[in-house]
Amino acid sequence: MFSKETYTGRREALAASLDGGLLVFPGNNESPMNYADNCYDFRQDSTFLYYFGLNQPEVAAVVDVDAGTATIFGDELSIDHIVWMGDLPTVAERAEKVGVSDTRPFGAVADVVAAARAAGRAVHYLPPYRADTTLWLADLLGMAPAEVADGASLDLLRAVVDQRNIKSDEEVAEIDRAVETSVAMHVAAIRMAHPGMNEAEIAAEVARIAKAAGGRTSFPIIATIHGETLHNHAHVNQMSDGDLFLLDTGAETALGYAGDLSSTFPVSERFSERQRTIYELQLASQVASVEALAPGVPFRDVHFTGARVIFDGLKDLGIMKGDTDEALAAGAHAVVFPCGTGHMMGLDVHDMENLGEVWVGYAGEPKSTQFGLKSLRLARPLEPGFVVTVEPGIYFIPQLMDLWRADGTCAEFINFDELDKWRDFGGVRNEEDFLITADGARRLGPHKPQTVEEIEALRG
Repeated sequence: MFSKETYTGRREALAASLDGGLLVFPGNNESPMNYADNCYDFRQDSTFLYYFGLNQPEVAAVVDVDAGTATIFGDELSIDHIVWMGDLPTVAERAEKVGVSDTRPFGAVADVVAAARAAGRAVHYLPPYRADTTLWLADLLGMAPAEVADGASLDLLRAVVDQRNIKSDEEVAEIDRAVETSVAMHVAAIRMAHPGMNEAEIAAEVARIAKAAGGRTSFPIIATIHGETLHNHAHVNQMSDGDLFLLDTGAETALGYAGDLSSTFPVSERFSERQRTIYELQLASQVASVEALAPGVPFRDVHFTGARVIFDGLKDLGIMKGDTDEALAAGAHAVVFPCGTGHMMGLDVHDMENLGEVWVGYAGEPKSTQFGLKSLRLARPLEPGFVVTVEPGIYFIPQLMDLWRADGTCAEFINFDELDKWRDFGGVRNEEDFLITADGARRLGPHKPQTVEEIEALRG
């Protein structure tokens, strides 16, 4: 937990950006896996963590913009809770640590909101992403559950996005810690992989490292010899000589801040010449994308910087053809690069994705509907304090290749016969995390081994 001054300052800055009314912040509740007392690991709502810092279920908070007050609502533990969970701090004791002196029973939030609405005051809340929160807000505000999302406050949403997008020095230090653990997870995986091992063994080891560091993984682990599947969470395959292994995983700190890294490495001790060709092309794309990071540069331009390197490299291999600018405008590169180059990162691995990419990553501008480009999560001009990932990739997806060939999609830019020779290759990406600074960008955490020489030194 940060100091109480940090949380007080965040709430005061948020209140100052709004004209008045109540700001309602529901915390998350426990989420049962298969019955009420057998729950998934608890994870607090990130916006609640940002402003109130309490990592416990069954709490809510209200900021009264006009009165300049903050209140946390939650019930104290009963003796039954204490028997099973131990003697924990009271709600008031926890609230005091985040600069809140007014605490009330959880049910009292309904009276506070009802009084505000009776007085004609605005009640602001963010769009919910969980069913139980939607039902709670519906009951609190006297509306049908289907109406809740549309009633969310755009003013509050934009104010939260503007504030959380800019990371403070203490947040950056926490993300540095998350990335440091994330690098250790990747180094361990690169060292331990060998033919005959199951993907699940890699996933188990990187999860152990994240847990041992005092946190958890920041998202479900991607650990697979089928790197062409962008989010492959099934760890069911046995690794063999000649396979490429793609690992996309990161650590989350105890305070909830994320790291997010990707590595690709051979299951054999060395890259084959074929693997090395595509691997070094992808790495060149990532290096070029990183070099393009700077304040004022639209991340969309960073994306196309990496895409250009990939297209031109594949053109040298005879896979692509034609004018590069025309091909990129048509989206021809998306046959092997059907996703975006990166995203915001912070308290969420895709920071504030629950609030909508059009606000977080596009500042309200509409997203493209073009295949591939529509999956770019971040396009807006970069600003000092943004934390972003950089992860261009090359993916040979047989089903996508076959569909585009059958439809003639971008046929003027793709040599499908040459492309088909790579249909069993898989996928490659490397990913690192960066802080945008006043004059460029700084890689977060320690260096992650990713050149061919660095990878093979760990494999040998």
